[in-house]
Amino acid sequence: MRTLICGSMAYDTIMVFHDHFKNHILPEQIHILNVAFLVPDMRREYGGCAGNIAYGMKQLGGEPVIMATVGDDFAPYAQRLDELGIGREHVRTVAGTYTAQAFITTDLADNQITAFHPGAMNHAHENRVGDARDITLAIVAPDGRQGMLDHADQLHQAGIPFIFDPGQGLPMFSGVELQRFVELADYVAVNDYEARLLQERTGRALDKLAREVKALVVTLGAEGSRIYAGGTVHDIPPAKPHAVMDPTGCGDAYRAGLLTGMQRGMDWPTCGRLAGLMGAIKIAHRGGQNYRVDWDELAQRFRVAYGYGIE
Repeated sequence: MRTLICGSMAYDTIMVFHDHFKNHILPEQIHILNVAFLVPDMRREYGGCAGNIAYGMKQLGGEPVIMATVGDDFAPYAQRLDELGIGREHVRTVAGTYTAQAFITTDLADNQITAFHPGAMNHAHENRVGDARDITLAIVAPDGRQGMLDHADQLHQAGIPFIFDPGQGLPMFSGVELQRFVELADYVAVNDYEARLLQERTGRALDKLAREVKALVVTLGAEGSRIYAGGTVHDIPPAKPHAVMDPTGCGDAYRAGLLTGMQRGMDWPTCGRLAGLMGAIKIAHRGGQNYRVDWDELAQRFRVAYGYGIE
């Protein structure tokens, strides 16, 4: 079953400053800030919400279909997708642009300074949902503002069930626009901070928003997640990771597990546990796409973690 992943493709350049930012930023001089940080450690990762979600789904035997816009520098990422067997027929190159990319500097206290260049992502609206065939489920993940608005409308008009996953793009939208997304979507997925912001922007409590969709999913980090569905609240216990290395991409891994469970017809408690386990597997690895897992291994770990099996 083909799952359409509308969202960003990006490069993440991650640098480590071997000190604390606070030792080099003078609060009383913040109005004339001019600092440079020596970063001896640097790595470049493949990322973007669409790329990360598709990566996770593919490992579990799914058929993700990425819909995204990228720049002239996309060739290394394109080769990676080919090697992974992830199709890119709906990955559009926008000439004269860069692929979206984040430049992240982290200090020894895990504080981060990030610069994000959207690049080709701003052209996401040039892709049309109708160009993708045989789609049974979709997700509208963080992407260009107009692209998210258009793709939600197009999915609704086409009768394709989809998850609205605003992520870090949530602040781009007004309360009216966010309410419209909820009305169009079949499902909503947010983290706990985004859930609070969604309530604040729309002026509506979470339980009321949940009544307008088939399920509203709230991830709670190390505390697991909570799924509002059919008038019932399912508290999903966390899966214990083997190690805690890097939270980058954990939300996307969770969504990969969630979409996989939904495509396989699992109930919500099982979908949530499967998704949480994917997040726990990811957090033990640096970067959004450096973990390895297949369905058999996942099923084995699921039984150990939760005490029952999945097919």
